[in-house]
Amino acid sequence: MENVIIIGGGPAGLTAAYELLRDGGNEKYNVIVLEESSVLGGISQTVRYKGNRMDIGGHRFFSKDDTIMDWWRDMMPVQGKPSYDDRVLGHEKPFEAGGPDPETDDNVMLIRDRVSRIYYKKAFFDYPVKMNANTIKNMGVLTTLEAGFSYLRSCVQKLPEDNLENFYINRFGRVLYSMFFEGYTEKLWGRHPREISADWGAQRVKGLSILAILKDMLSKVRGTKNNENTETSLIEQYWYPKYGPGQLWELVGSKVVKMGGTILYNHSVKSLATENGKVTSVTCMTQDGEKTYDADIVISSMPVKDLVNGIDCADDDSKRIAQGLPYRDFVTVGLLVNKLKLINKTDKRTLGNIVPDCWIYVQDKGVKLGRIQIFNNWSPYMVEDPVGTVWIGLEYFCAEGDDFWNMSDKECISFAVRELRKMGVIEKGAVLDAHREKVKKAYPAYFDTYNEFDKLVDFLDGFENLYCVGRNGQHRYNNMDHSMLTSINAARVIKTGSGDKHGIWNVNTEKEYHEHK
Repeated sequence: MENVIIIGGGPAGLTAAYELLRDGGNEKYNVIVLEESSVLGGISQTVRYKGNRMDIGGHRFFSKDDTIMDWWRDMMPVQGKPSYDDRVLGHEKPFEAGGPDPETDDNVMLIRDRVSRIYYKKAFFDYPVKMNANTIKNMGVLTTLEAGFSYLRSCVQKLPEDNLENFYINRFGRVLYSMFFEGYTEKLWGRHPREISADWGAQRVKGLSILAILKDMLSKVRGTKNNENTETSLIEQYWYPKYGPGQLWELVGSKVVKMGGTILYNHSVKSLATENGKVTSVTCMTQDGEKTYDADIVISSMPVKDLVNGIDCADDDSKRIAQGLPYRDFVTVGLLVNKLKLINKTDKRTLGNIVPDCWIYVQDKGVKLGRIQIFNNWSPYMVEDPVGTVWIGLEYFCAEGDDFWNMSDKECISFAVRELRKMGVIEKGAVLDAHREKVKKAYPAYFDTYNEFDKLVDFLDGFENLYCVGRNGQHRYNNMDHSMLTSINAARVIKTGSGDKHGIWNVNTEKEYHEHK
């Protein structure tokens, strides 16, 4: 049997393990997954805290690739959408007929409504911004006219797309860009958009523009809109595991083990030995000291920076480029509150009559907060008491080692609470409990030495039996479905012996738009 070492137990690593072992692959491959932490799922894990659950960063299960939709459906049956008459309200028939019942079946996907909005100057705007009565009312007639003329100007005077700022202005005009993109993008990346490569926009907001939004509104009026003909950011429904995304990856992990795979936790990869253009072994630090695993094949989803610096024969130029690759780190603060001050004018049927949003983007430049998740709306099963309490996640983007990252839990939670009160989201005394989570290298960034990344691809592809997959494995801000596709393609190359890695690296380089997460 061939020893396959898979670095990382997130969506990419687990998908690779599952794909190699299925359909009799367990008779050919001895698969070992090396996971640095004590849990599966990576950034797609579900954090449990006192009966409540947190989704790190928010994960909507939707893809325009049927392979991925079928993969998810095969792993977890899809249940009809929970109505506002949920079990938590004490009704006898909590879910629509058909499919498994989440009351008795835990491993199911729920169909959820997609509601995300922008909170700007204490008013809600549709996300993406729509030119409707609500927008005009919030912006004012004069600003709306300025935005309209600015957009028309951008249609006839295209700027060179040599940075992210120009990319946005070409699609939305300078006025809307300055209101809804400039400040948020700088919060996310810690750099002004003019310092960031347009590659990020080309990958994350490919098909999104004012024209796409208008076409979407027209298709709704005509009754022709569906998820297949809609830009991903404009979809109105998605799937979601009953207990959050980590539930699915824990299930996949259990299936990998049942098929004969091995998952080793608290194994932090430090180095890779090579010989004659192949990786021959992988060495980890574990709770029991250093351990080395022989390898015939290596699939890596670890950060490229760490991977290159761990390869024994890496040349100085490759190490320089890898060392300069930037990342943004992530902190989320979970707050359990008795209520929100935000008024629900959208859908009075929501649990506890809270606003219906799953995400709220915070454009206010006066606060560091980037987004607010309302876990009640992702799934009522994420919250111990989804009627009497509201369980929210406050998302902050930072750099490992900066002042915000180095705050104590108490300092960070106090900071977050003050910002919410400043924004008018909660009242004094509303917080019942809180929890903080920190995630390193959550977002691969597109500046500094990123413009030399192709050289690293050539270096890594020079190892015949090394395959790079996933968001960090390819230093590409992929969504979960794209990360999975890189692994599915890698497994296919390995099983067929084709040796062609182009299909692995080329996932998510097409012109279809896939939404920012």
